[in-house]
Amino acid sequence: MYAVVQTGGKQYKVTEGDTIEVNRVSGDAGSALTIDTVLMVNQDGSVKIGSPTIDGAKVEAEVIKHTRGPKLIVWKMKRRKGYRNKNGHRQDLSVLKINKISA
Repeated sequence: MYAVVQTGGKQYKVTEGDTIEVNRVSGDAGSALTIDTVLMVNQDGSVKIGSPTIDGAKVEAEVIKHTRGPKLIVWKMKRRKGYRNKNGHRQDLSVLKINKISA
């Protein structure tokens, strides 16, 4: 059994017991989280596809920890003008453990 869920503007294919990294969600480490935007559920070969979401379907997850992604360098330059700008960015992430999928 697996589901496709949407959180943080991105879609993730999850099964029970999976660990995924998503954009930072509210809640402390160890707290429970329910994801209601379930786009698709495959349950023993029977597929349910929402338009856009499946009513009543939810995925229960647990926040394992909050972390940050790798540093990305953003480099801007305009030729012949002497303009150069270098910035770094690290995305705030949350690690979730998927506990239960219910459709």
